Amino acid sequence: MKIVRFLLGLVLPPLGVFLTVGVGPTLLINVLLTLLGWLPGSIHAVWVIAKHEEQMSTGRGTY
Repeated sequence: MKIVRFLLGLVLPPLGVFLTVGVGPTLLINVLLTLLGWLPGSIHAVWVIAKHEEQMSTGRGTY
């Protein structure tokens, strides 16, 4: 599932963020960045997904 989220984060950034953290301020930021351009949205999505995976692997809870 992690690979799918990273791929979606590159292709459809808001969908990748939504599947990772759900609806919230992070998703709104990603939608706004994606509206400014595909590249900023994708960078933010990959960063959010990577941070979430890092926190889950260290046991720090959700993002």
